Amino acid sequence: MERVLGIGGYFIRASDPAALGAWYRDCLGLDAGEHGVWHQEPGPTVFAQFEAETDYFGARSQQTMLNFRVRDLDAMLAQLRAKGADVVDDIQDMDGVGRFGWVTDPEGNRIELWQPA
Repeated sequence: MERVLGIGGYFIRASDPAALGAWYRDCLGLDAGEHGVWHQEPGPTVFAQFEAETDYFGARSQQTMLNFRVRDLDAMLAQLRAKGADVVDDIQDMDGVGRFGWVTDPEGNRIELWQPA
């Protein structure tokens, strides 16, 4: 059986694509090239399904949630707060899995940040 090799892209609708791209670059350090190509560091990727009624993604209208692996969750959240980003105050710890925090981008998309255990 043929199988997928990994995530090939994540595409987001935006009222101002250039401004949203700049936010991801300036606030999260996601340095994508001219065509949006980003060479990420190796590591695990989670592909999980949630119940339709979940509030985990923030707004019910958001059908998917992007999760970024980070080296230092506290430093990343402090960086985002310093740039005026909408950061959730709560941090979740899961034994053996890691720590989680959340931020909402300027278009209203909730993003999860994960510091693996």
